[in-house]
Amino acid sequence: MCYLTRLSAEGNQQVLLGRKKKGLGMGNIVGLGGKLESGETAVDAAVREIEEESGLVVAASALTELGLLTYLFPHRKEWSQESTVFVCEEWSGTPRESNERNPLWFDVATLPVDEMWDDARHWLPGVLAGVPVRATFTFGADLKSVVSRA
Repeated sequence: MCYLTRLSAEGNQQVLLGRKKKGLGMGNIVGLGGKLESGETAVDAAVREIEEESGLVVAASALTELGLLTYLFPHRKEWSQESTVFVCEEWSGTPRESNERNPLWFDVATLPVDEMWDDARHWLPGVLAGVPVRATFTFGADLKSVVSRA
């Protein structure tokens, strides 16, 4: 997953997020990104997914890897996965809506964590401040709430 950041006209740090329209996490506000295709690296997938989901073009060299997250869903094991976290401050184009999400800029100071996956509140503010993360989150039977983190 990748978090594109910018400064607003008022000088506030912002991040590009969007409400997921389909699939795992539908309805949640999330960053850009998705599953790796056969033969892809995490960087390759991030570059592809950013373009598919927002219309923006990023160079692989513009991505900064800041972490690895492991998501465990004991009550729905097929949802368990690992996700590499990238941030990016350089791209070309203008964000546009896709069949996956409608990208919108949010001020980092007021992230919509109550509308995101429950784990985001624990690590996303730090990553957006440049703090690397490596964590494991276990979700409960409701498939929404983090019941443990390591």
